[in-house]
Amino acid sequence: MTHPAPAPQTLLRGIHTLLTMQGERAAPAPPIPDAAVLIEGERVRWVGPERDLPAELLAPDHQVRDLGGHVVLPGLINTHHHLYQNLTRCLAPDAGLFDWLRTLYPIWLRLTPEAAFVSAQVGLAELALSGCTTSSDHLYLYPNGVRLDDTIHAALETGLRFHATRGSMSLGESQGGLPPDRAVEREDHILRDSERVIAAFHDSAPLARTRVALAPCSPFSVTGDLMRESARLARSRGVMLHTHLAETADEDAFCLAKFGLRPLDYAESVEWLGPDVWFAHGVHFSPADAVRLGQCGCGVAHCPSSNMRLASGIAPVRTLLEAGVKVALGVDGSASNDGAHLIGEARQALLSSRVRGAPGEAPRTADALTALEALWLATRGGAEVLGRDDIGQLAPGFAADLVAVDLRSLTFAGSRHNPLAALTLCSPPRVALNMVGGRVVVEGGELATLDLPPLLERHERLSRAMIEG
Repeated sequence: MTHPAPAPQTLLRGIHTLLTMQGERAAPAPPIPDAAVLIEGERVRWVGPERDLPAELLAPDHQVRDLGGHVVLPGLINTHHHLYQNLTRCLAPDAGLFDWLRTLYPIWLRLTPEAAFVSAQVGLAELALSGCTTSSDHLYLYPNGVRLDDTIHAALETGLRFHATRGSMSLGESQGGLPPDRAVEREDHILRDSERVIAAFHDSAPLARTRVALAPCSPFSVTGDLMRESARLARSRGVMLHTHLAETADEDAFCLAKFGLRPLDYAESVEWLGPDVWFAHGVHFSPADAVRLGQCGCGVAHCPSSNMRLASGIAPVRTLLEAGVKVALGVDGSASNDGAHLIGEARQALLSSRVRGAPGEAPRTADALTALEALWLATRGGAEVLGRDDIGQLAPGFAADLVAVDLRSLTFAGSRHNPLAALTLCSPPRVALNMVGGRVVVEGGELATLDLPPLLERHERLSRAMIEG
């Protein structure tokens, strides 16, 4: 009888500060100085002060990585993105959401399968270097033979965990929607393809690398019938639901004019409330909305950089959290943020919370996030919003998804006395190490899974072709 070979072990030792993100948001585990992490196969075996590591846990052939001078934390989780948009950065730089979309739709209709694949690799590489180990993506345009498969294959090569959402648009201008008619799909085709990608790619097992969700784009680009049928299909197949909601005042006005309902009331009318739903943005959720969201278990992807770039506003994060809403971070598309740095997004969440207030009102101190809360949104919050109980914290049995940041760099000069605050108050760094399921994705601050220079040249050619037509 043969026995399976023991899983390989890696010991991360000498860690300056370890943030495990264990406990609860209101009572998190404190940072651990002079720490170690033992990885066995794809999972964490042990964490704690290095002096307490039981020698009997170590295999004779374990590998050792010395992380002296580094802070280590769980891999960050990005819950809202449009990867293809990094092909069209810095266009319509002064426009609000609706005018920005009207400018970009015709350009995005030049997207090809190659461009979708390459832009996904570039976007995920950028995220990996910023500390991300799991990312979602919302692809809702499928011109010229583009399929969700293109981005999934890109993610598998890049090495990040990936929640691919089968987005869709079915409400064109001629029916009162925002996108041009040639950007929308037939609803019967959308639902058939949604079933196909779930069957082909969704993995519900623990430590899954790829999961699928259904994601009709927004109230102003899909019909109520598609929202409702997508929700029923998703629930029959056991996958999650995602859409944009309450992003701008224009969206509020659109929903009132077309449906006679505010965005959250409309979502409820089409069966879109529940613990299997997460909304992007939520800038204009009211306190009453927050209570309902908390009661039904919905999640919200907070995208502070994009919301400020498009002058949409600042989401009421503290109100949502106090109502029990699951809140995470999203970098959003790299044409409405123009960057995809997830530690930087945690920094923006912290800073924007400290200036939030209605026009003419002073900011409320009570709205302010702490450094730990901002990082909590990027880790535990992300896991909760994506419905995962195997990522987001460093604890025995959890995925060995982690990142290390070198505190000895110029970025952190004078801040080593408070590594937690340094991560969110100093300039956003490039991570030194990124591991996903124990596999190295970033080593020494460089991507280890892809050859980046030729990929960027290829990306630039595709970007020029799209922008110049």
